[in-house]
Amino acid sequence: MGAMQERMTSTRNGSITSVQAVYVPADDLTDPAPATTFAHLDATTVLDRKIASLGIYPAVDPLASTSRILAPEVIGHDHYNCAQRVKEILQRYKALQDIIAILGMEELSEEDKAVVYRARKVQRFLSQPFHVAEQFTGIPGSLVDIKDTIKGFNMIMDGELDHLPEAAFNLKGTIEEAIEAGQKMLAENA
Repeated sequence: MGAMQERMTSTRNGSITSVQAVYVPADDLTDPAPATTFAHLDATTVLDRKIASLGIYPAVDPLASTSRILAPEVIGHDHYNCAQRVKEILQRYKALQDIIAILGMEELSEEDKAVVYRARKVQRFLSQPFHVAEQFTGIPGSLVDIKDTIKGFNMIMDGELDHLPEAAFNLKGTIEEAIEAGQKMLAENA
């Protein structure tokens, strides 16, 4: 595979892009076969069973997924900083999950509780209403501008939407859709 990937190159007339589907035995990314393969790829998108079990689709694990173009000089500083903040809050949430499982949410500090609630909203907001999934979800697909996506994640991580339920963020395209759904949920429960 390495030899084939090395032969792919961009020219003045275009470029060749390939998409590789790699089977990972027992979901072990450190297994020699996938680990060797990943070294030749510019980006990896890791699908996770745990995320799928939460009903979040696509079930992409942003902490295990990688991309060589996720650099400020390629995607811009706003996008890069937002992506790093998303990864940071999800990593902090992952570290807190063992404590939550053993002691419960009550034992967390207020700051850690805020991290957990925001990370769960970020997870839900990572779900996307796909056009190809409309017939399965009953939710129309949407295409969202990257600036709107960055704005939405920053609003969640800055705590501007702490008052909204996390379910409001699932399968929403824009943050405005999530806010509208959240306000509707709050009104119904009032």
